[in-house]
Amino acid sequence: MNSSLIKQFKTLNFVSGMTDKQTKPGAEMQLSRVIFWDTDYDAIDWDNKARYVIERVVSFGTVSDWRAIQKKYGMDRIRNEMLHSRDLDPKALSFLSAIFDIPKEQFRCYKYIQSNPGHWVY
Repeated sequence: MNSSLIKQFKTLNFVSGMTDKQTKPGAEMQLSRVIFWDTDYDAIDWDNKARYVIERVVSFGTVSDWRAIQKKYGMDRIRNEMLHSRDLDPKALSFLSAIFDIPKEQFRCYKYIQSNPGHWVY
């Protein structure tokens, strides 16, 4: 990854201080409710629906939401869940690719998008 990009992420505290430690299962998280506009926020199973929660935070969340999922799930689980996600938008994919220093081609969503091109607009 580009060294200037790494410096920018460290400045924003995305890379420095990242930990693989997780909080206890069942621990409550405080995330922005608006990113779960189509879901009953109080009924979310934070442990069993981790991929869904992480996808939403990466796509629509704030920096504080990002830090909350880091604390809850740890960077290893975030990386593993996102490598297997099919539903990441291009910006989220680029962000995760840069954060984890993993080529976009290794993410499942990238392969899925390439194998399912959209319809032509006439």
